Amino acid sequence: MKFPVLIPNIINHAFTYESDLKLKPGEYVTVPFGKSEKIGVIWNEFEKDKKKYFKIKNIKKKLNINPLKIETINFLNWFSEYNLVPKGMALKMHLISGEAIENFKELEYEKYFLKTKIKQYELNEEQENAFNEISKKNKNFRVHLLQGTTGSGKTIVYFKAIKEKIKDGYQALILLPEIGLTKEFEKKFIDYFGFKPAIWHSGITPKRKKIIWSGLASGKIKVVIGARSSLFLPFFKLGIITIDEEHDQSFKQDEGIIYNARDMAISRAKFENIPINLVTAVPSIETYENIKKNKFSYSRLIKRFKNADLPQHEIIDLNKYRLANNSWISSKTIDKVKEHLHNGDQVLFFINRRGFAPVALCKNCLKIYSCPNCSINLVYHKEKKNLLCHYCGFKSLLNKKCEKKDICEFIFSGPGVERIAEEVKNLFPKINSVIFSSDTMNKKSSNNILEKIINNQIKILVGTQLISKGFHFPNLNCIVVIDIDLTSQGHDLRTAEKNLQLYHQLSGRAGRDGKPAKVYFQTYNLKPNLINQITNKDPFIFLDNELNLRKKNNLPPFERFISLILTSKNEKKLEKESHLLKEILASKLNGKVLGPINAPIYRVRKNFRNRLLIRSKKSFKIQNSLSKILENYKLPTGIKLTVDVDPITFN
Repeated sequence: MKFPVLIPNIINHAFTYESDLKLKPGEYVTVPFGKSEKIGVIWNEFEKDKKKYFKIKNIKKKLNINPLKIETINFLNWFSEYNLVPKGMALKMHLISGEAIENFKELEYEKYFLKTKIKQYELNEEQENAFNEISKKNKNFRVHLLQGTTGSGKTIVYFKAIKEKIKDGYQALILLPEIGLTKEFEKKFIDYFGFKPAIWHSGITPKRKKIIWSGLASGKIKVVIGARSSLFLPFFKLGIITIDEEHDQSFKQDEGIIYNARDMAISRAKFENIPINLVTAVPSIETYENIKKNKFSYSRLIKRFKNADLPQHEIIDLNKYRLANNSWISSKTIDKVKEHLHNGDQVLFFINRRGFAPVALCKNCLKIYSCPNCSINLVYHKEKKNLLCHYCGFKSLLNKKCEKKDICEFIFSGPGVERIAEEVKNLFPKINSVIFSSDTMNKKSSNNILEKIINNQIKILVGTQLISKGFHFPNLNCIVVIDIDLTSQGHDLRTAEKNLQLYHQLSGRAGRDGKPAKVYFQTYNLKPNLINQITNKDPFIFLDNELNLRKKNNLPPFERFISLILTSKNEKKLEKESHLLKEILASKLNGKVLGPINAPIYRVRKNFRNRLLIRSKKSFKIQNSLSKILENYKLPTGIKLTVDVDPITFN
């Protein structure tokens, strides 16, 4: 009997094989493929081959694994078509390095069964109402937004909804944007549920991943807390999905296979016919539009834990309180920080820039050092004593030959977290401080640092946006935003939305334990509209204005954007091919094709980059049309094409 088998490779169709076995769609099998053997899945559609004859090979064996559900197969087919990704690559995301894993011994799953003592969490009236709203339609597909002020107890509400599903024998998936720093979240989970969840992200060992994969396929593991890729795991009986911090741009995979995990999770829930909860303090503009259209239901939590007030905001005028030479913290700010430290508060200096300084300039030859592989300045990292490219990872020492003298003498322009941390140590030499960024908090020591922060042993934090991602620091009651002027600049259509989300999340780190808290904005801009907008207690007011602006200008979510990025080491060849592709697309697509233009960051990893942007009505037809065009379009050697459906950045 003939069967279609999909192989995890850059292939957009299943291959035909034969077998005497009784097989059905979703069964995992091993098959000969070229000169090797591959694991494949019996698919639900045969290849459409125009050849009159081709040799049909035999399936080697069937693996002892619960079959992939037909709903998941349908989801992977849809995922492939929506994101213009070959079906074989969608399947590859589901497998582990091309493998499907048979069951381990029961002992390997034991850590997920062990019961521990649970803490009793009582919901307040507002939380109970929100839970009841979520529970109204908790059997079939629906999307519900749980929007709540930071510190209002959203997590416990959706934990209770998950608990109900687990009692009914279902599995649950919780997606988080920053999975590498979730010890605190995992502890809260164990306290509430009394057992360990499976944690899934790139830092998990290959063996542990195999155990989790097989445990989900067999139904032995009940809950996964994971990064984007956990969306493709083989759940035996998935009953509910939760996306925490649904607005977070980390859910967008922007390398390799490009997709938005939040949007794909909603689609998987639809195919599985299960509920999905989106959780945030400030919804994404897409989610908010779906609420306005009544496509999504929602509930809100306004009160914070212990009835704590949100932080007050104060502008520190840098025209009046001028910065001293080689200083980034004003005298007025220093006085305010001293008051908070005297009251026992923790203080956060916030600057969303890694390293010491974003520009390194020789004061003699006036050369600014940029990356030899990318069209971007090298960032000086003082602790590592090198210049670093944040795109390709290129490193260089400071020992540079000068065009006017023997060795370059550097001036470092602009502040990063290291520079602010250095100034903080000079201003407050007797007070413990720490840098809180991806350079410092992805190490083994980070859990120890987190514990010291929570226990108030570290008094001053200097952090990037990583610190805004859901951490609970009970003593943090003072936040100083170093460069509000810098972060409000730019031409990204999402700049205002990103700022709203970032500063709401950031403000929410302060005053969580009931004490009065303040956020200070250092600025030269005396028009406080921007700060008033991004700190308003009700983010829906801002989102209404932003939605009207987008609608007026036919911008997402009212129009579909598809970004095409062509890359090549040959600049002239790239230019010629970009214009040729533009002509083909413009003549065959029912949509506007803009460009080609040089990407804002024109060169990355020695490759030049051109961008085209397709604008069309929001329907599936544009992907279908584009897919057919690209299928017949042969790229010359040395040119790569990347497709980004619903782009969120335009670098």
